Amino acid sequence: MDRKLKVLISGTGFAGQGHADAFRAYGVEVVGIVGRTANVVSELAKKMNIPYSNTNWQQALVDCQPDIVSIATPGGAHYETITQAIEFGCHVFSDKPLTDKGETAVELYKLSKKKGVKTAYASSFRYMPHIIHAKRLVASLAIGEPVEVECISHFNLERDIPFGWSHRKEDGGGRLNNNFTHMISIATSVIGEKILSISGTIRDDLGKAPIVEGVHNFKKRRDYIPEDLADPSLKWGESNVEWSYTVLAQLESPIASKPVSVLFKHGGLNPRFNEDHIVIYGTKGAIYIKGHYGMGPLYIWDEHKTWKELALPQDIVDDQPKVVGDTERNWHYLVREFVKDIKGETVAPYQTFKEGSLYQQLVDIIRKNNNWTDVLHLQ
Repeated sequence: MDRKLKVLISGTGFAGQGHADAFRAYGVEVVGIVGRTANVVSELAKKMNIPYSNTNWQQALVDCQPDIVSIATPGGAHYETITQAIEFGCHVFSDKPLTDKGETAVELYKLSKKKGVKTAYASSFRYMPHIIHAKRLVASLAIGEPVEVECISHFNLERDIPFGWSHRKEDGGGRLNNNFTHMISIATSVIGEKILSISGTIRDDLGKAPIVEGVHNFKKRRDYIPEDLADPSLKWGESNVEWSYTVLAQLESPIASKPVSVLFKHGGLNPRFNEDHIVIYGTKGAIYIKGHYGMGPLYIWDEHKTWKELALPQDIVDDQPKVVGDTERNWHYLVREFVKDIKGETVAPYQTFKEGSLYQQLVDIIRKNNNWTDVLHLQ
């Protein structure tokens, strides 16, 4: 493919701008951007030197004739937008969650297969350099057979962040959609892609949040927290999603004789005392990575019976996009692979709507929260 590929962006917030930058970095022409609010999308298009803006997605598809669409809106707005794009024959790059429920996510995956378009699903923190290093170490049997993974994180998010999509199940909100999708992607990347079983419980620790107008960029929502939360004129929205979860899973590893146990423990509103971390335990050692998404550094416990910090291999460093910000760098990494694949170049497997639809089904299972056994009769 010699001609320049064209991408149309859906979404005007942090993700939309990040996606546009990523596609431009790999030679794709950003031909247009679509948003809900006319003045917001037109001002952003001007700021980013994007030649076309609109609030009508279907019209934008016709006007821009893109090869690729990039979906950077909250998950509740994905289904119709992605369906129209696939029917139009576009390849689709979508942020997580794929949709707000497993049923519609599966529909999108099946439609993409039927129409023969390529898809990419951006649960992209699996591309963190220390996660890639851990995957290499595990595959080399540096810690023997993997037996267990532990993923612990506490975000201490402000309880009074303005009410919005992150508070609503129907809009793709909740910590399962916006944290667990990354964590299960990290675990499967390191251990093996086959998920054997899963069980979990959720909790809404929040209840409500203040309703504030004017929040367009998710990263800047903290700037809009009301100064006077006791103001009687202030309106409140009710949360209907989880802010904490505990999930247990079993993964199949090609180098382990038994299923690998995985614990995902996340408190969105809880303060941390010790470091958030990811640990991979094996029969002969362990790997510890600081940070909720594996930011690093990485330590190994091996035959010397002590923890030792390991530097990143230079080839992993060299392969990372030179972009500031973990989220932005990971988008660049996946976009790079996606664009290469569309052009017919050989690339390593990356996550597609297959994983996006699977993860959404897992979220549905966990949210049912029906794995408890009543033991009152034993007491």
